[in-house]
Amino acid sequence: MLRVCFFLFYPQSFFFFFKIQIRAECAPASTTPIHLSSSSSMVYSRLSTKSSKQLRQRQQQAAPPPDAPQFDLEDIDSHWPPVEDFSNETPTQREERLEREREAKRINDEIDAQIEIEKSERRKRQPDIRVILLGQAESGKSTILRNFQLKYAPAAFNAESEAWRTIIDLNLVRSVTFLLSLLEEGESSNGGSGSRSPRDTDVGSTAPSGSGTKLVPLQHLSDDLRRLRVSLSPLGRIEQSLARFISPDNPRQAGAGSGSLPTERAFEVSVRSGSRWKTLFRRGGGGNSTSGSSTHGHEEVQNARSVIEACREDIVALWNHPAVRASLTEQSVALEFQSGFFLDAVDRIAAPGYRPSPADILKARIQTVGVEEHPLKLEKDNKFGSKDEQVWSIIDVGGSRGSRAAWVPYFEDVNMLLFIAPVSAFNQTLTEDRSVNRLWDTFLLWKAVCKHHLLRKATFVVLLNKSDLLDAKIRAGVRFRQFVTSYKDRPNRTENILEYLKEKFSWIYKQEADNARSLHIHVTCATDSNSTSIVLNRIREVISMDSFHKANLL
Repeated sequence: MLRVCFFLFYPQSFFFFFKIQIRAECAPASTTPIHLSSSSSMVYSRLSTKSSKQLRQRQQQAAPPPDAPQFDLEDIDSHWPPVEDFSNETPTQREERLEREREAKRINDEIDAQIEIEKSERRKRQPDIRVILLGQAESGKSTILRNFQLKYAPAAFNAESEAWRTIIDLNLVRSVTFLLSLLEEGESSNGGSGSRSPRDTDVGSTAPSGSGTKLVPLQHLSDDLRRLRVSLSPLGRIEQSLARFISPDNPRQAGAGSGSLPTERAFEVSVRSGSRWKTLFRRGGGGNSTSGSSTHGHEEVQNARSVIEACREDIVALWNHPAVRASLTEQSVALEFQSGFFLDAVDRIAAPGYRPSPADILKARIQTVGVEEHPLKLEKDNKFGSKDEQVWSIIDVGGSRGSRAAWVPYFEDVNMLLFIAPVSAFNQTLTEDRSVNRLWDTFLLWKAVCKHHLLRKATFVVLLNKSDLLDAKIRAGVRFRQFVTSYKDRPNRTENILEYLKEKFSWIYKQEADNARSLHIHVTCATDSNSTSIVLNRIREVISMDSFHKANLL
């Protein structure tokens, strides 16, 4: 049975669409260590829609229940619209009816006019290039987007610095409240976490996996730690007010920091697609807030900033306290490996008059919930001498498992696919499923993307991201082959590991992709704008060459 959904958003616009349920089915959960081998069935995943033929066959096989209501589609027009009898209406009723009809016609005409305006605007906004960023959550997709904006639209990028300052403030406050959970008394009778080995946890995650998903509080607090707990306690309220201002429609986030121990990423800031949170910081406000609530929200942001500045010295003291650092080490919690980590720069960030640098903005952590399309007007002429202002559309998607089914409608007419693979995640597990290795999940996802029919004409680029964190882990003594058994006896060096991963991504692409185009693979550190700028130059060159080929100029 075909379900057709009509949605009427009065009086702004009218939308009509068919809603298709798309399922993304993944392989059974894999446990670490994983094995990546070209000679075995390495990965299995499907990300596709059922064909109409298959659906018809399944519908024919399923007989309707005996008491199911029956109707004839051929006869549907003879009963619509229903015939109304106006013979008994009074003059007053007739006038009221005619007035309602005139009002309905006026509204209908306004909707038609609005539709035409929106169609015209869409035609004007048709981008020259469509780029989609794919990858699992926390792979660095949004950071790559910011690199595009910094390089090709620097004026617009710098205009948003005030909005990013609030995100950085919230990242910092959440990291402090995360540390304060170590100072909670009476939360655990275990007396510490000395029995837990670093091998049992995710090095580099803010919360250990497995049975211990919460920080274990310190058993004994010194007088200076008790003082820090009291002096920094107002930051819990600051966290809630900043979260409400940035994402008022996300009750889960706005309620964070209510005193419970953190069980997920300490710095997580999530906004839903279409929230237009950056407009809240522009002159006159924006979004859906009234002017009064917007003014009150800005006052709360300024008050929060004052509290953070007043707590600067205590934040530094908490982060540098030997007991705190020792407890984090015992519990294998490495905050410095996480995006959104600013505890090492509190003196600068919490200083009066602070303005985020481009490096700070790239490092800030914000999670995309849903799919958002970002128009990017290139402000600089390219090296080919083009003087026309190009408009790119960069599609940023949520990478969690529950968000991946929403990707498929955005695959159409994509010029380039940027697949961001977090290479430092080889010893971490998914937040959604602690039994699934993140690198394994990345290869599952890559295989599914490679064989999707809607991406046959797209140029594929893989960015092996977070290479700096990979190098830091290898230098710290983490053994790659302990988590990836197929790596065997290769040298435990960063350059060898990256070469191995390049081979695996290339092999899957050759096996699965229905695409005659070559695959481009680059190693990146998205928080380093200088090195990423070189990669973006190469990506733009590839896009330009593809445009020349399509225009038969080459």
